[in-house]
Amino acid sequence: MNNIEFSVAEDKDLEEIFQVFSAAIEEMNRNNIPQWDEIYPSRDILQEDIEKKQLYIGKVNTEIACVFALNCYCDEEYADGKWEYPQATYKVIHRLCVNPKFQKQGIGTATLTYIEEQVKGEGVESIRLDAFSLNPFAQKMYNKQRYKIVGEVNWRKGKFYLMEKKL
Repeated sequence: MNNIEFSVAEDKDLEEIFQVFSAAIEEMNRNNIPQWDEIYPSRDILQEDIEKKQLYIGKVNTEIACVFALNCYCDEEYADGKWEYPQATYKVIHRLCVNPKFQKQGIGTATLTYIEEQVKGEGVESIRLDAFSLNPFAQKMYNKQRYKIVGEVNWRKGKFYLMEKKL
């Protein structure tokens, strides 16, 4: 696997980030995974992530290989989760996206490992996220990294699994 350089995304990265998401949406549609579309994640959402300094990019050489948002925010539906570590401090991963040019090369797994190491170093005790039930690639990756399903929620695109990992 290639070396990935992670950094906080900046305004100048927005167009390339948006192109990565657009390519990923096309690839997911080819694989019958209707997870994202023109409504979500929108350019405005990504811009807001950048402004809040919560959007990160991973580059291989000079090209964006992955993008993710990381913060403490979770949708109100997360309250329905049967969290195994309800008192633990946590961060939430949102919008984890691997550029289709870099898929099936371990980038997603390497990104999760990077996130886990970073937040553990900050004293965070667990990671939470939601994963689309019809995305077998994401399910396989999260399961392999020992994320556990602790609930289900239904949003506009269908069923999502609430997942958690103790660090």
